[in-house]
Amino acid sequence: MLRRLLQPLWILLAIIFLIEAWLWDHVEPIVARAVALIPLRTFKQWLADRVDSLSPAMTLIVFAVPIIPLFPLKLVGLWLLTRNYWLSAISLILFVKVLGVGLTAFLFDVTRPKLLEMPWFQSLYDFVIATRAKATAVVEPLKRRILETVRGDGDGWSARMLRLIARFRKSVHEAR
Repeated sequence: MLRRLLQPLWILLAIIFLIEAWLWDHVEPIVARAVALIPLRTFKQWLADRVDSLSPAMTLIVFAVPIIPLFPLKLVGLWLLTRNYWLSAISLILFVKVLGVGLTAFLFDVTRPKLLEMPWFQSLYDFVIATRAKATAVVEPLKRRILETVRGDGDGWSARMLRLIARFRKSVHEAR
């Protein structure tokens, strides 16, 4: 009974997690291109050389600290929302989100080998990867049903209704 009540919450959490993973997957190549265009490649190599000389715990600080200044910008975005500056707020929040994911992807790429030397971080990393696979498994049937409904491929009333609307639209256009 409790499991059934919590299922929508688990689906929502899985969707949020997958959105984060999707952002990570799609922003990381953009960051890689930016690194190739501007002299970040040299900076990345310089940073990697410095990280190699650090302990794993200090590497964690290098990974985490640059993200901290982005938090106040998110608060500014929320403040803008409370003042009804919707476009500015949403633009700022999205910009900070993409910037944060890009910065995290860049830093994680540089610091990953050192961070994975810490057993607890390796466990956390494995947990996140496993959670991503589970979230995909939870959301995949829902995603498939939505796509079937939108395409009109399914057997449910909504798919039949979409097929009926498509046939009606086709007949109207053919009559012209």
